[in-house]
Amino acid sequence: MKSPEEIVGIMLEKDAFSKWMNLSVHSLGLGFCELSTTVHAEMLNGFEILHGGISYSLSDSALAFASNSRGNKCVSLETSISHIRPAKLGDVLTAKAKEMHRGRTTGIYEVEITNQENKLISLFKGTVHISQDCW
Repeated sequence: MKSPEEIVGIMLEKDAFSKWMNLSVHSLGLGFCELSTTVHAEMLNGFEILHGGISYSLSDSALAFASNSRGNKCVSLETSISHIRPAKLGDVLTAKAKEMHRGRTTGIYEVEITNQENKLISLFKGTVHISQDCW
């Protein structure tokens, strides 16, 4: 069986969007992932704050890495996000995904994004389908 690091490495090879976000993976474990990025100008909306799609995408990448870390290929079934406070140009955002439930065919994960001051930016919840296909 492949390690979480090997699995995420394989996933990142073909993940152009995560590369565009310039993600740094800090910690991986079974059902867990911590990663970060720095907000750059292309990530801002017309209010000059982080576009909601970027915080969603950062959370979605953390969900993908955490849920696939156990070796079975997983894809999201349902996700939602609550935007708590804005992020601005230059902010360093850290996403921490943790497994809340892991069944035979579904898993539930929560992702918190915080900024460099450890202030909560968003809360994300994702449900994944756990396939029988392995990495």
